[in-house]
Amino acid sequence: MTDAAPRRGRGRPTRTQTQAAPATRDRILEAAREEFSERGYEKTSVRGIAKSAGVDSALVHHYFGTKEQVFEAAIEVAFAPALGAPEKIVEGPLDGVGERLTRFVLGIWENPTSRTPLLAIVRSAVNNDTAAAVFRRLVAAQLLRRIAGRIDLPDPELRAELAAAQLVGVAMLRHVIKVEPLASADLERIVARVAPVVQGHLTNP
Repeated sequence: MTDAAPRRGRGRPTRTQTQAAPATRDRILEAAREEFSERGYEKTSVRGIAKSAGVDSALVHHYFGTKEQVFEAAIEVAFAPALGAPEKIVEGPLDGVGERLTRFVLGIWENPTSRTPLLAIVRSAVNNDTAAAVFRRLVAAQLLRRIAGRIDLPDPELRAELAAAQLVGVAMLRHVIKVEPLASADLERIVARVAPVVQGHLTNP
C-alpha cells in the first residue's frame, strides 16, 4: 500500500511556490498597485488582486495578510523613493532643507514612472479611512519623523507635517486636480515659490 502524499494546509505555498517566492511576491505587489489604481481601496479585493496576479487568494494572504497589509506593502514600494530620501536631503544643513526637500519630493511627482502609483495611493487615501490611516502611519514613521528629529525648535512634528502638507497640496493640485496655471507651470518656477514656504515651516521661529 502506497502512502498518500501529505496534504498541504490551506494557503500554504508549495515547494515550487516557495522557491519562486520573490518573483511571486513582486507579481502580487504589481497586481495590487494596478488594482488599487483602477478601482480604489474600497472596490479592490484580495480575490481580485490574486486573480490579476494569477495566483490563489490564499497565497496573497500567506505573503501579506489582510487587504490593509497588502495596501501598506504597495505603498512602501511606490513611496520608496520619497520615504527613503537620501541622507544629504534630510541630514544636510537646515538652512537649505526647504529647497532640497521641495525639489526632491516634487521631482518624484514629475517622473511618470513614480507618479502613477503615487496617484493611485493618494486617491485611495483620500477616499477611504483605512487607506488614509495606513498612509499616515507609513509617511509619519519613515519621513516626517526623520525631519522633525533635526528641528531644535518648538513643535517640530507640527512643522514637519505642515511642510509635508505644503508639498502634497502642490502635487495634488498640479497632478490630480490639474488646476491651471499650476498644472502646466515650469517646475523651477514652482520650486522657487514653494521652497521658501517649506523652509519657513521648518525653521522660522
